[in-house]
Amino acid sequence: MSDERISEKVKNVQSSAIRELLKHSKMEGVISLGGGIPNPDLFDREGLQIAMDKVLSVAWKEAFQYGLSEGSPELREAICQLSAQRMISCNPDEVVITSGSQQSLDMVARVLINPGDTVVVERPTYLAALQVLQLAEAKLESVGTDGEGMNVDELEALVKSKTVKAVYIVPTFGNPGGVTLSESRRKQLVELSKRYNFVIIEDDPYSEINFGDKQFKPLTAWAKEMDNSENVIYTSTFSKILTPGARVGWVIAPEWIKRQLVTLKQATDLHTSSLSQALTHQYLATGRLAGQIKLIRESYKQKCDTLCEQLETQMGEHLTFHRPMGGMFLWATFKDGRNTTEWLKATLANGVVYVPGEFFYANNPDRSTLRMSYVTASDENLKEAVARLKASL
Repeated sequence: MSDERISEKVKNVQSSAIRELLKHSKMEGVISLGGGIPNPDLFDREGLQIAMDKVLSVAWKEAFQYGLSEGSPELREAICQLSAQRMISCNPDEVVITSGSQQSLDMVARVLINPGDTVVVERPTYLAALQVLQLAEAKLESVGTDGEGMNVDELEALVKSKTVKAVYIVPTFGNPGGVTLSESRRKQLVELSKRYNFVIIEDDPYSEINFGDKQFKPLTAWAKEMDNSENVIYTSTFSKILTPGARVGWVIAPEWIKRQLVTLKQATDLHTSSLSQALTHQYLATGRLAGQIKLIRESYKQKCDTLCEQLETQMGEHLTFHRPMGGMFLWATFKDGRNTTEWLKATLANGVVYVPGEFFYANNPDRSTLRMSYVTASDENLKEAVARLKASL
């Protein structure tokens, strides 16, 4: 692909409005509901210090040396133990360590997708996944979502009429929609994948950020139960539950694609940072992750409740939204159909930013939508942000 075509594809997604948002979101006095980043105040600095001290005292040679392209054996084993808590049974040979889940998506797309292949995404879907799939020259189709996640009946009608190579989905506490795929639809999706032989790319950065007691079985777990493991690729990351700066994610993949991913990983960057892998492994060995996740869940749930209550009270006559069961995002739609990209000018003038919804669509965007992240603002700032949004109407 020529540099000009790559530039045009990226430009189509990373619009001037997004760049403007990023520029203004860090200005003094501006309350940002736009960033999809964890709250740095919750990073476990003490635990990370303990882990780094351990690295520098007992594992420093390995931490500063080249490593295996598929990743540290010790970390891959620890990820299998973590996966078991998520109802995923795997072994270290199925795991590839990546430089964050973004690299996972990029590598999977580069190995799996040929130019012109049809890939189905949710409507709306994760912005950076759209970028990856567009750069892979996939032909993108989208299906709608509601309070139970992707409309799998709509997907079934689509796969009956055309050959689909893959379905990309964030099934649990999704980005941007904040919705979760119901258990019945999970089973239906995996069954469709088996019947029509398409690959499911399951992106799971947020499932640990659960505001309730109900655990949602990953698609890859359903696939093993339904004898369809060859058709599901699972990605996750430590970015949302530990620290994004370490850039440690992973893929759990069947052998037919795992070998190709390792080859691509070797050609791309040899391996994920040995130091980051060692730090992550030593942190997991401290046993502090469960407490860290509990802290994140409690904090984000409180912030989510605050934002939802304020929106219902102050703007309920103007907006509709599904209350998230977990994760980092709330997705809202204006009842009057106003263009939220245009409305951003007014809210910026009043000192609050969000992400306009139109940029999360592969096609036919709903311009009356917006994504709000509640995790980094204080409760008081969340209340003030809604007051400023209301004042911008």
